[in-house]
Amino acid sequence: MAQCAFCAIVAGEAPAAIVAETDEAIAFLDVRPVSEGHTLVAAKRHAARLADLPAGDGTAMFALGHRLARAARDGALAADGVNLVVNDGRAAFQTVDHVHLHVIPRFAGDKRAVLGRFLRRRPRRSDGAASLLRAALPD
Repeated sequence: MAQCAFCAIVAGEAPAAIVAETDEAIAFLDVRPVSEGHTLVAAKRHAARLADLPAGDGTAMFALGHRLARAARDGALAADGVNLVVNDGRAAFQTVDHVHLHVIPRFAGDKRAVLGRFLRRRPRRSDGAASLLRAALPD
């Protein structure tokens, strides 16, 4: 298997704005966010699809996503809501063949802007949201 982009991040061979990490999962800012603080949570062990993901790795991935969702709402980022999304397979818009959870902070009135960003995703401008999320992560 050729090494995937997320496996390279897990191995420390590719740059990423790491937000949090556990033994089983890693969270980093999306390079083309649809909102400030848009974070990806990936299982450290490679699995291309949900069907390939061991249950324990999925549990760890969602537990870290839950903590990040709380941090997005309760911390300085002050999100009004959060979308948790898994795209499983190309038909579901999965673009990296490594299971991951999108944690997308949402803000009142951002519906039109977020929909537009889904269509025209651009590289993120800074990693400031990573430090805001790290600071607000609950134990």
